[in-house]
Amino acid sequence: MPTLETVLYHQFLIDVPRAAAIWSGLLVLALTVLTVLVARPERATDEEPAPAAAEPAEPDLADLRRYAEEVAVAATRAAQTARRRRADWLAAQAEVERAWQAYDEAETAARRFVGAAALPAPRTPRTPAEYAARERWLHHAAMAAHWRGELSARQLSDVFCHRTGWDPRRHPVQQEIVLARAVREQRRAGYRLATERERSAWRDAELAAEAARALAAEAYAAAARLRPGRPPASRRASVPARLVAPARWRPARVG
Repeated sequence: MPTLETVLYHQFLIDVPRAAAIWSGLLVLALTVLTVLVARPERATDEEPAPAAAEPAEPDLADLRRYAEEVAVAATRAAQTARRRRADWLAAQAEVERAWQAYDEAETAARRFVGAAALPAPRTPRTPAEYAARERWLHHAAMAAHWRGELSARQLSDVFCHRTGWDPRRHPVQQEIVLARAVREQRRAGYRLATERERSAWRDAELAAEAARALAAEAYAAAARLRPGRPPASRRASVPARLVAPARWRPARVG
């Protein structure tokens, strides 16, 4: 039967290695934590403010002079363009006036035949010679109207091909009524086309004038930056290449 000393000795042999293993594990864990704390960078308590962004450098005098020269050239060209656009608009306006006068004359001439259209055509012998004479009269009258600019080439082609109501068998009085109405329609179409051209020319003139004014103002500001005693501007003003003006139109003639 084992004695008490034998039991204690045996227990001591079992517990000592176990305790040594536990202390070894704790020591390893402590060394690991210490290593991590040493390797980790310390956080600064008071963070230094980030350096402010450097301000853009002021443009030198040479850049300002070069910019002023470029803007001055652009302003001069824009002013020339504005003058050309205005001249084109005035020419288009004069064309509208002429087209209106021509249409008014054609309308007056067509109204003179309103009463004649209700009257019966004069009686003439219906012979081949009479029909040939009527056709010659129609062709001659249509050619004369075309050379005067009263009939278009298409209308003249319709006359010779007997299309769109052109009948050479009608009496010259009736043919003259049809011819007057055709001239009136041609003049009306010419007036409408001239009005559209005048409207487009007016818009172009307005846009060119707005661009010229904007560039002139920018050229003056650029020249002012070069005056003695004025601090150079830190930023260059952007020059609009083309300003869009609100579309508005004034009719050249109300009639």
